[in-house]
Amino acid sequence: MIGLNALVFLYEISIGGFGFFFGGGGLPIFVFFLEFGFIPAELSSVRGFEPLGSRPGFVSIASPISTWATLLTCMFIHGSLMHFIGNMLFLWVFGDNIEATFGHVKYLLFYIAAGVLATLSHYAIDPSSQTPLVGASGAISGVMGAYLLLYPRNRIRTLLIYILITVVELRAVWLLLIWFGLQAIQGLLSIGVSHEVSTAFFAHIGGFVVGAIVGLAVRPFRRGPSGRSGYGGDANQRPPQYWRGRRID
Repeated sequence: MIGLNALVFLYEISIGGFGFFFGGGGLPIFVFFLEFGFIPAELSSVRGFEPLGSRPGFVSIASPISTWATLLTCMFIHGSLMHFIGNMLFLWVFGDNIEATFGHVKYLLFYIAAGVLATLSHYAIDPSSQTPLVGASGAISGVMGAYLLLYPRNRIRTLLIYILITVVELRAVWLLLIWFGLQAIQGLLSIGVSHEVSTAFFAHIGGFVVGAIVGLAVRPFRRGPSGRSGYGGDANQRPPQYWRGRRID
């Protein structure tokens, strides 16, 4: 999934040039976002947008795919270098454990389903928005929600920036709950002014909730360190530890 996102990002660079690294890139990359990003107003009106501006400054933004298909394509598009790096870092940290638990095919289906439902959560909050939604954040939030339920005691190294820059280790349960709390607070503050906010907080919230529900459903069937379903065994035993998809404990 990281490789596929990287290929799409390289294609975006070919459209927007190196200015795209910092959120620029001009009209060509913006047209690409309008064509393949998800625009809530298109789904609400059951009609895809076609012109940008008016003649003689007419620019076609007619998408070669249906609006429903952009629920999928928007998950592989990013708006800048930092947007791409941030999402892929989270996917790299949390994704391998979930893939090891679900298996390759089920993980792929889960990732896509979480991303689509996350995008629909964003749509439900502001169905009239004409701003294209792009990014893998919703799907990755689903992965993080599942991680919270399946690996809450795992320790994650986290970069902490507060007066000093340092690295600390936090249990996944605290890191993910803090992250979700921040998304919820910012999402509530953005209600009514979502057109002025560049982050789709409700896509994050929706994806995380979907992932947590799936994680809750899968957890009883996951084999713990005792060999039985669930965590089981001695309360002091830790869940299985994984590195890049391979069990190391």
